[in-house]
Amino acid sequence: MFCDPPGRNMPRSVAFGDRLGYLGVNMTTPVLLAIDGPRATITLNDPAKHNRLEPGGLRLLREAVETADADPNIRVTVITGAGDKTFCSGYDLGSIPAGERRNEGGDDHSFEKVMDRIEAMRMPTLCALNGGVYGGATDLALACDFRLGVKGMRFFMPAARFGLHYYPSGLRRYTQKVSPSFAKRAFLLSEDFHDKELLAVGYLDWLVERDEFKAKVDEKAARLATLAPLSMAGMKRAIEQFAQAAPDESSIRQSAKVCASSEDLREGLAALSERRTPAFKGR
Repeated sequence: MFCDPPGRNMPRSVAFGDRLGYLGVNMTTPVLLAIDGPRATITLNDPAKHNRLEPGGLRLLREAVETADADPNIRVTVITGAGDKTFCSGYDLGSIPAGERRNEGGDDHSFEKVMDRIEAMRMPTLCALNGGVYGGATDLALACDFRLGVKGMRFFMPAARFGLHYYPSGLRRYTQKVSPSFAKRAFLLSEDFHDKELLAVGYLDWLVERDEFKAKVDEKAARLATLAPLSMAGMKRAIEQFAQAAPDESSIRQSAKVCASSEDLREGLAALSERRTPAFKGR
């Protein structure tokens, strides 16, 4: 829900969850939505946990996306993180084994469905990566139309480190929006990438110094907000459709399902929590 601003021309801010306030107030809810004219800004707001997305926060993120997308006055949505260390450290790993099996194919608040919903937003989206991006958050950034990073940021996708098979639309975005080579390096080798590498491979559209970050985000968002919305919305849909491939999604989901109940995934997650090297057995 919204709280009407005290002044007609003031930006309004929504905190999804227990608290509600205006732009500039230090909110404690994990997702904030601020609307300022034609721009919506969604902020992942749990810097103490590196803006990690837990199931409740994921649900709030979807609510923020739905609210911004339903507003006919919004021309651009910026998604960013609070703090100056991490954009987002991904999805709560403790929720993966049961959660992925429970949510498979049906829950609109599953991680995959929320990322797909961001990708399907009507108007352009800009991911403002204020710091490192890890795990599922790497796909959150790819679900946006543009990515602007800050120098010093890092990236890694640890799925293969603990035996998780990633969901189909995330694999598609990696392959389609960057390259098959990058997808293999990220998923199969589980490589770490640094700021300039991310720009070179095409994961980032822009990379700036931290003291230039806010101004560059504002510049790109303002540019997007001034262009013709009808043509932008249509061309965004067309570009995405032209880029789509037609993989055998059912076999990919079956492979992911096998991994979700595997000994390897249980061992990988146990090793992660125990800070040891996993002993995978391929079953």
